[in-house]
Amino acid sequence: METVQIQAEKRSYPVMIGEGLRYQLADVLKETTAGKSRFLLVVDEAVDALYREETESQLARLLPVSTYVMPGGEQSKSVEELSRLWEFAAESEMDRKSVFVALGGGVAGDLTGFAAAGYMRGVDYIQLPTTLLAQDSSVGGKTGINLHAGKNLAGAFHPPLAVIYDTGTLHTLPDAEWRSGFAEMIKHAYLDGEAFLQDLKARVQSVEDMKSPEVASWIKRSIEVKARIVEEDEREQGVRAFLNLGHTLGHALEKEMGYGRITHGEGVAAGLWFALAVSNNEGAGHWDLEKEKAWLESLGYPVDAPGRLSADTIVESMKRDKKASHGEIHYVLLEKPGKPMTAKVEENTIRQLLDRYYK
Repeated sequence: METVQIQAEKRSYPVMIGEGLRYQLADVLKETTAGKSRFLLVVDEAVDALYREETESQLARLLPVSTYVMPGGEQSKSVEELSRLWEFAAESEMDRKSVFVALGGGVAGDLTGFAAAGYMRGVDYIQLPTTLLAQDSSVGGKTGINLHAGKNLAGAFHPPLAVIYDTGTLHTLPDAEWRSGFAEMIKHAYLDGEAFLQDLKARVQSVEDMKSPEVASWIKRSIEVKARIVEEDEREQGVRAFLNLGHTLGHALEKEMGYGRITHGEGVAAGLWFALAVSNNEGAGHWDLEKEKAWLESLGYPVDAPGRLSADTIVESMKRDKKASHGEIHYVLLEKPGKPMTAKVEENTIRQLLDRYYK
């Protein structure tokens, strides 16, 4: 088992990474949950049949457990589903010493974390991610839901008690989920520096390569990159904004194409490439765009996805993104691996670049 310690404002918490950890939950969480009253286990229906029974059994060795099964998919990050979860918590007599537990992918973690942040003005929660994408979203304390106007527009900074990542759950993931989660790992490699990025480029040329035995070490490296940034700027007042590399366009694609029609990682991958193009245009980078595009496309990412939408539609969505300010588009650019920066980019510039590369 590998452990990465995250230092947040409220607490320090561990991210534990290893094969078979779900069979050791009671032992791993015994000290962490001492003095707590009961668990509210929130299970993504996609993993209900796979992991619910064992997880309930492990948690029940420590405290009473109530289980809420939520619908899968990005559509569940909604005000309606959040309200249903809160009502279930109240009906299940959860109190201030209860602990919410998220079992599933990033959607389950985001929803459960926000529910915990708001229930009785804040209760603790634990993340049990089961997807590659969730290894990213479960770390850092960001929680939230989508609104009709945009992605992750309602949320809170609320760090978990612990993140327990059983890499054995990766064995059941379809290729689309591998691809989606790996995009965030690629993003962290771009942010970290040449060594991590070149390691991935050399070793990963297909989805099958993502499933290498090396994946546990890549996950740890990815979490360490994010931890370093989050510890410096937990509430995204400065350098944490760098973690949004690729997300300005990515979120616009998710919203405008319809949540679930393109995965989060597919949107991010398309956004990463466009961020490199914007970086070149703004004089901040000197990227070989064809080379970067060829690598991303070899992994199955739809780099040309923005061509399915009008430039005006994408720009208007970007202006409503939570990273925008006064309707201005703020972009994370990349000079070279490990050298990100933020800059305001004129919307007409974005339109011109979208038309140049996708029409």
